[in-house]
Amino acid sequence: MLEITIFSLLNGTVYGLLLFMLSSGLTLIFSMMGILNFAHASFYMLGAYFGYTISSHIGFWPGLIFAPLIVGVMGALLERYALRHVHKHGHVAELIFTFGLAFLLEELTQFFWGTDQQAYKGPSLLDFPLFTLFDANFPAYKAFMLLISIGIFLGLLLVLTRTRVGLIIQAAITHPNMVNMLGHNVPFVFMATFGVGTALAGLAGTIAGPVMGTYPGMAHDLGSIVFVVVVFGGLGSLAGALVASLMIGIIQTFAVGLNYSVSDFLVTIGVSFPADHFLHDIWTMTLPQVAPLIPYLMLILILIFRPMGLFGTRET
Repeated sequence: MLEITIFSLLNGTVYGLLLFMLSSGLTLIFSMMGILNFAHASFYMLGAYFGYTISSHIGFWPGLIFAPLIVGVMGALLERYALRHVHKHGHVAELIFTFGLAFLLEELTQFFWGTDQQAYKGPSLLDFPLFTLFDANFPAYKAFMLLISIGIFLGLLLVLTRTRVGLIIQAAITHPNMVNMLGHNVPFVFMATFGVGTALAGLAGTIAGPVMGTYPGMAHDLGSIVFVVVVFGGLGSLAGALVASLMIGIIQTFAVGLNYSVSDFLVTIGVSFPADHFLHDIWTMTLPQVAPLIPYLMLILILIFRPMGLFGTRET
């Protein structure tokens, strides 16, 4: 039991910080710019594929640098020449446009790279166990993922709260006309912010590809969860996104690791039901089976009891 607890905590933290890497970009785009970008996870997918392609030719580390930059430029151009014109028509138009864009990017990915999972491998420099506990190894690459995620959080927090650039971004969001009158190019600020947000998604994909797998459905697997993270943590709150990501990652990982069912709990308190009971399927449902539903149950609860999220200052 101790082994399951320790490794579920470690793996849950890694998964949670991966969610934060992906949701931090969406926090900038959705929470601060008010743009409903349902294609955000598609940039995560593109980051993994670009990272795989670059690493197969010139190595992992150049891919780690250039893949997020390419994705960020794509995001900035998307905002400048498409979303900027769609945004003025409201959230419904944004939703439809980005929803269609997500399908288009997935189809293009399958067209250029195929439908099979790609053999994207991490760097040989980090291909060793960081430590061994209970005859199980914890890879050094996962520790690298942890460090990158923490660095992103600290870097974004510092930029947004302690620098002139961060003050301009936040002011442009709330008072764009005033910022424009002060001589700042507000449309460029929005384009750059969107580009940075998509670059963070690309970075998450570049780093996660070797561990989580690089395949066309990877955007679909995490696409909806990142919105849960942003809403659960609170709109515009990086700290909220971090806490929400860790909560979801750790709780889901524990649910997968602990193979218990409702009937197991009922037996411990002396309650049992016959096999032909009409609720037999519910009693025998295990935690790993309900693990994918946990983020959405958490979302429902937070919207009922605290609609502004854990650290949010306005309702979603």
